[in-house]
Amino acid sequence: MSTKNANMSKAQRRDAARAEALALQQQQAARDRRNRIITFSILGIAVLGLAVVIWMILQEGQKSSMEKVDNVPATATYDDGTGIPIGAGGVAGTTNEGATELGTYIDFLCPHCAEFETANGEDLRTMVDDGDATLVIHPVAIVDPSNGGLSVRGAAAFAWVAENAPEQAFDYQDVLFENQPSGGTLGDQQLADLAGTVGVPADVAASIADGTAHETYGAWVEAATEQVLADESLKNPESGGFGTPTVTLDGERWDGNWSTPGELLAAVTGGSEGSEEESSEG
Repeated sequence: MSTKNANMSKAQRRDAARAEALALQQQQAARDRRNRIITFSILGIAVLGLAVVIWMILQEGQKSSMEKVDNVPATATYDDGTGIPIGAGGVAGTTNEGATELGTYIDFLCPHCAEFETANGEDLRTMVDDGDATLVIHPVAIVDPSNGGLSVRGAAAFAWVAENAPEQAFDYQDVLFENQPSGGTLGDQQLADLAGTVGVPADVAASIADGTAHETYGAWVEAATEQVLADESLKNPESGGFGTPTVTLDGERWDGNWSTPGELLAAVTGGSEGSEEESSEG
């Protein structure tokens, strides 16, 4: 016992012990409050962080397919970035002011699309060059949607040409359909060689051959396809599905008979529409 405590009476020692115990209790209570504040602060930060993560996930989920793509061709200015306009002279990224917007949804591996081009190719050029229509090409991957298949790579190559050699874009579309394989596929070098036949500069074609075009715009083709497939207004009212080719006039699906040469031209320039559009189901 300390000298100080020895000089204290029993009552004083008891009071001192109680005071010391109270002080210890108060110190412990203060530590407990501090720990609770720290714990609740950490939990609050964690909850806030979780809320931010959930919000970001929800925001990402609400984005359209196209908004999630890093590389969208600058020439793809129609229908949320899925369509590439062709104006007078066959130049991609240009429009004919006041003209009908003639949309074509095509797949470079689709045989019906090749038939569509055979039946309407000259009329498309006439309408564009005469200023009656702005052709809006939507290259999608329906026949072979696998990443790297001709549907995707052909569309990516077309987008690459439209972006980097816009004056040759319309011609490149035509030559792709003219050389559509009846079986098998076309490699990147073949796609590049075809680009060269319509005057695409060598450096632009080289970027198709080495896979740069596919690497740059392959994801765009897939996103555009996903977006188009989700568009109820583009589906065939009879089958309930989307097929290529699909044609729109000023954003409205055209169900005329595209296989009859001249019928689409008449629909755009003031003639009557046909009764039924033929399309392949993707």
